[in-house]
Amino acid sequence: MKDKLVQIANHFCVEGKIKIVRPLGEGLINDTYFVETEADYPQYILQRKNGNIFKDIPAMMENIYKVTSHLKKKIIASGGDPLREAMTLIVTKDGNLYYLDEDAEYWTMSLFIEDTITHQYASSLELAYQGGKGIGKFQAMLADMKEPLADILPGFHNIRFRFKQWDEAVSNDRAGRVKDLAVETGWIEKYRQEMLSFREKVEDGIIPVRVTHNDTKISNILFDQSDEILCVIDLDTVLNSTCLNDYGDAIRSYANAGLEDDRDIDNVYMKMDVFESYTRGYLSEAKTFLSQSEIKNLAFSAKYITYEQVLRFLMDYIDGDIYYRINYDNHNLVRAHAQYKLLKSIEEHTGKMNDFIHRISSELSKG
Repeated sequence: MKDKLVQIANHFCVEGKIKIVRPLGEGLINDTYFVETEADYPQYILQRKNGNIFKDIPAMMENIYKVTSHLKKKIIASGGDPLREAMTLIVTKDGNLYYLDEDAEYWTMSLFIEDTITHQYASSLELAYQGGKGIGKFQAMLADMKEPLADILPGFHNIRFRFKQWDEAVSNDRAGRVKDLAVETGWIEKYRQEMLSFREKVEDGIIPVRVTHNDTKISNILFDQSDEILCVIDLDTVLNSTCLNDYGDAIRSYANAGLEDDRDIDNVYMKMDVFESYTRGYLSEAKTFLSQSEIKNLAFSAKYITYEQVLRFLMDYIDGDIYYRINYDNHNLVRAHAQYKLLKSIEEHTGKMNDFIHRISSELSKG
């Protein structure tokens, strides 16, 4: 396999001679490798993209190319370093953004950015602030990008699409579990109209569609040695969507006091101090382009995305656990209960969340 990896890496336009290709990290979706070259030449990241998740990898890579090209223009114009502040795709010797091997596997390569730090979670309020600032800056630099992106994940964060899937799952009842889920299916129906009303604002253009990242965990931000934001990475999921999806999902993950699959739901609640720190960082960059309708719906987006996750975990449990990896029989049900507890906590804090967003937004408007 090592020889094969070197052969694959050599299909790309690398500088210098490849010394070794070794596994990097334990990605849940793609297989990632570090490409080490001899002497003082650049190092690289090689990835085998997951064709089971991404059905149109050429379109995905074209999306990434469009986004990184736009970012680099902005970075150069501001006097920054485009090789460190944005991902750099490495093309094949044929000029393609990917290499397709004899097993019909797609491989891609990017430049490895030296001297960086990553964090697996926001261990402090300062890191939560920096995480918000990082995503806000990423969105701000792409706010004027007019070139459309391919929809590589149809229905992603589209609750109308999710309800169609949900109704089919409940009707089919593949695993015979619906009879025991009266309480849980009641949760879904309770909020159906409220969630559809939010979606209608996107469909009607009240909430605009922009370029979004769609995987806003802090591990997708590179920091420099001073722990300052350097670069947003892992762009496989960039799409045209509402910025509120990025923000809402970040609050769902950053501000949860418990685990996503916490068996003790007493551990699960929204930490307001983390919410405030992330939001302050996010708005410090995003306030420059967000519309009033977007700002008005920021707090609700956390509820929307958390609700969607409750629905998806329950739906997978009803389907017999065919999508999410589980570690025990009712793992998806446990996840759904934990996320519903978080949803209720977000709901309880919505008034305070809106007050904080309004205050910070007003402060930033005054300069």
